[in-house]
Amino acid sequence: MFVSGEFWAPIRLTLSLAAITTVLLLIVGTPIAWWLARSKARWKEAVAAVVALPLVLPPTVLGFYLLLALGPNGPGGWLGGFFGLRTLAFTFEALVIGSVIYSMPFVVQPIRNAFEAFGDRPLEAAATLRASPRDVFWTVAVPLARPGFMTGAVLGFAHTVGEFGVVLMIGGNIPGQTKVLSIAIYDYVETLQWAQAHVLAAGMLVFSFVVILTMMVLEKRIAKPGR
Repeated sequence: MFVSGEFWAPIRLTLSLAAITTVLLLIVGTPIAWWLARSKARWKEAVAAVVALPLVLPPTVLGFYLLLALGPNGPGGWLGGFFGLRTLAFTFEALVIGSVIYSMPFVVQPIRNAFEAFGDRPLEAAATLRASPRDVFWTVAVPLARPGFMTGAVLGFAHTVGEFGVVLMIGGNIPGQTKVLSIAIYDYVETLQWAQAHVLAAGMLVFSFVVILTMMVLEKRIAKPGR
């Protein structure tokens, strides 16, 4: 029962979605976090508030507007036309787009905090040695902010794995394409398949514990050098 393709497909799909989303979030979120940490613009906190909106916005609300944007009458319909699709909604690509937006604050905020934590002195010291801004960023800022990158990656991955409302709204429940782990658990409960639901739910419980434990260990290791 538990070795069938139908049982394992949501797990593989969820892990693929979380991995792709985490990589994209690190690529997109790093320059945003750097700008928020270093910019003196008065309106940067307004940008930070927009990035943090998913923290307080109901997932169904975000999912609804993403569904409109990815639908045939939105930008998603235009982009989908390049791939022979009428819409990007209810595709794996839609799940990736929604997950990147929904998990953005969980990656940007730790990286921003890490960039702000070491202050200006290391950057100014590198500049006095005639290091270019690019060299300062890659050889000084990024290594010093490594704990923030690790925290952001763990949180982004974990948050994507646990998504439900957003992915249901924009991806539906298509086996092998958009049926992720959280939706599979919901389906098993609805159809009274308690054994399968128990196995997947217990796996999520263990995963959540490991994530929290990992975060605590990382925080302790980060704190040690300062002692």
